[in-house]
Amino acid sequence: MEKDLTSQLQDRIRAAAVDAEPLAVVGQGTKSFLGRDVEATSLAVAEHAGILTYEPKELVVTARCGTPLADIEAALAEAGQMLAFEPPHFANADGAAATLGGTIAAGLSGPARPYQGSARDLVLGVRVLTGRGEVLRFGGEVMKNVAGYDVSRLMVGALGTLGVLLDVSLKVLPAPAVTRTQVLECDEKGALERMSAWSAKPLPLTATCFDGERLWIRLSGAAQGVEEAVERIGGEAVEPGAAARFWRDELREQQHPFFAGDLPLWRLSLPQSAPRPALEGVMLIEWGGGQRWLRSADAPEQVRAEVAKLGGHATLFRGGDRSGEVFHPLPAHLMQLHRRVKSAFDPHGILNPGRLYPSL
Repeated sequence: MEKDLTSQLQDRIRAAAVDAEPLAVVGQGTKSFLGRDVEATSLAVAEHAGILTYEPKELVVTARCGTPLADIEAALAEAGQMLAFEPPHFANADGAAATLGGTIAAGLSGPARPYQGSARDLVLGVRVLTGRGEVLRFGGEVMKNVAGYDVSRLMVGALGTLGVLLDVSLKVLPAPAVTRTQVLECDEKGALERMSAWSAKPLPLTATCFDGERLWIRLSGAAQGVEEAVERIGGEAVEPGAAARFWRDELREQQHPFFAGDLPLWRLSLPQSAPRPALEGVMLIEWGGGQRWLRSADAPEQVRAEVAKLGGHATLFRGGDRSGEVFHPLPAHLMQLHRRVKSAFDPHGILNPGRLYPSL
């Protein structure tokens, strides 16, 4: 159901600013596990919903923050288009559906991220409600509209700490004509070597994953290019239905057995060619080796230290102590910059306080 709650949300934030009342921005709560725990009054934005414009010929869709992600994807599919960054939904057990605002605020991207762009790459513009109660618009609906620093992309991954996303404009892409998935039997070292080698070649890769036993490769594009790539890569073909379930459900939505259990789940960002960190636990690798999921009981300090040695950073994605450091600690100069940006958009510190870092 379409509804514009801009005025109501604006009044609520202005009142909270006067009282210095902290607010937790909440859509459907599908990404509420991300970041640090927040003690604040809920600011519900899920009813601020509706697709505002969709121009298939222009490859642009604009919708309000509470619009269900599934509704947007369905509209795009009818026109043979898609959200290229394959955002995870993480729908709740009670049926709560992911919203566009939560998707962009979380800044998460799916299996295609290294090959088709991230959420941040595909945001064209936003309308945002700041902690002052001001409605500001950044960017637009065309790529050439960007002049200077693109503030709209600053909102991606900010977890609502800079403002409430009201509307978002996204670039969309045509769905590929052909998609094929192959699997190869190999060990972790062999998987990393293959993924690194393939990334340097003109192959129509749109996803890779090593699940501990097998290397999965997805190829998408024109029929001839995909078939030629399949011959070069080799491996065993996966039935289309099973392949779709693997990339969508098991990997993107984290329903693979790897993601089950009580051990803390770490998201490691590493150079693609980096060796395995000296850490205990089991690992699942995607994004050509750039993103590695770790299930480990090692202390947070040890995890971050070992990952930093390899030029990466570590995020406590699920489980563990959510009151402590969840994201990789920032150098002092970057933390100072973060604080200045936070102060500019939310001078009273009322929006999702502490969600990213204790002082943000």
